[in-house]
Amino acid sequence: MSRVLMVSSEAAPFAKTGGLADVLGALPPELNTLGDECAVVLPRYGAIDVSSAEKVYSGLRVYLGGGHYECDIYKKVYRGTPFFFVDHPGLYGRDGFYGDLYGDFGDNHIRFALLCSAALGVARYLFPTQIFHCHDWQAGLLPLFLKNFVTGDPAFYNAKTVFTIHNLGYQGLMPRARLWEAGIEDRFFRPDLLEFNGVASLLKSGIVFADALTTVSARYAEEIQTPEFGFGMDGLLRSRRGVLRGLLNGCDYEEWSPEADPYLVANYSAEDMSGKAVCKQALLDEFGIGKRMSRPLIGIVSRLAYQKGFDLVGTVLDEMLGWRDVTLVVLGSGEKKTEDLFAGFAAKYPDRMIFWHGFNNAMAHRIEAGADLFLMPSRYEPCGLNQMYSLRYGTLPVVRATGGLDDTIDAETGFKFWRFESWDLAECLRQALKVYADQPRFQAMQKTAMGRDHSWAQTAGKYSALYKELLDR
Repeated sequence: MSRVLMVSSEAAPFAKTGGLADVLGALPPELNTLGDECAVVLPRYGAIDVSSAEKVYSGLRVYLGGGHYECDIYKKVYRGTPFFFVDHPGLYGRDGFYGDLYGDFGDNHIRFALLCSAALGVARYLFPTQIFHCHDWQAGLLPLFLKNFVTGDPAFYNAKTVFTIHNLGYQGLMPRARLWEAGIEDRFFRPDLLEFNGVASLLKSGIVFADALTTVSARYAEEIQTPEFGFGMDGLLRSRRGVLRGLLNGCDYEEWSPEADPYLVANYSAEDMSGKAVCKQALLDEFGIGKRMSRPLIGIVSRLAYQKGFDLVGTVLDEMLGWRDVTLVVLGSGEKKTEDLFAGFAAKYPDRMIFWHGFNNAMAHRIEAGADLFLMPSRYEPCGLNQMYSLRYGTLPVVRATGGLDDTIDAETGFKFWRFESWDLAECLRQALKVYADQPRFQAMQKTAMGRDHSWAQTAGKYSALYKELLDR
């Protein structure tokens, strides 16, 4: 089996802004269960408490931009997996992982170049590594470092890299003049290497230099090779299609399972669904939006970002809330335009809609359990996890057929629309409400949905096979 060091800017439960963290919290333990030896490296942000962690290295020296940085490395075991935290208070000890109210941090290229270089130090001194599994642009420089700067170091003999694209829309762009600050010589600023539309891309570094590329669903792996979804990198990705695979993310059923969810007022299963009605009533009571259990309840839990397509939802809410007799609960935060959209409709229909600004994990679980339908109208969605949670909770997803949403939802388990058009979304919702009115049919779909298995075991096995294949070359 393989010794794998995952490098990421996030990992649940230590640092999380989205699905990337969930992957890093669930996939490594599953790989260890299969027999691989897997560990994770991530920054020690200011919000991460290391008081119960072990300091395993003091004064790790990292050279970047003609100078050096000294880091301490902490280790904590979670779910049987070692997590190494790179501690440099000047770079990581801030509020926010990537930026603050004023935007992205101006030294992110240094912060994540340090993460990549420090991960090589962890591999050299603490966790001998055969496979470096790098996630998104924040870890994009590690394949470049490994192939160009440490080739004579026996600690890295035959080491290989896997680079996973979780979202091609985030590319880690930086000016050419600042490459040296990240430890990158100007010779790498070429169209076939890091140059991208006049600037340097750390994501492109990973795509160019990694031995294998993966993304988080089979459909998304195909989509990113097209101009519509490729964000200008479709040509590069087509040139590397021979090493690109789409491996669907999994669902962490230790956290997302209605049979044992501690956040629910009543647990339930596909064999006994009575607890779901109790959860719905409790959710309606919690928000004070009416007592009509027969009225369909739609849930949304999401970052309110352009990618998620909620501007499209605004075009159909008057129909749904005004005369389709629907209740809507929205939990999320993000772009002000979308926040204002939902806040406005919540004020217009106070007895039928609640908008909870921010994020609350317990509430997210309660919405998944209490809702009848779950809406995800994304412009693009590399994988998506909430639709998998919804399946497990018998909450039928209404999704746009893109990326992992298309891979995981079918006519037996949910409702899909294909065009990013208001009329297509409206018709899909009308169909969902029509099926909801036919309760025997709706309940049969719920049971089918709850029986679908999207656990990490299958995908972890595919990653394990990929690691072995790379090492056998």
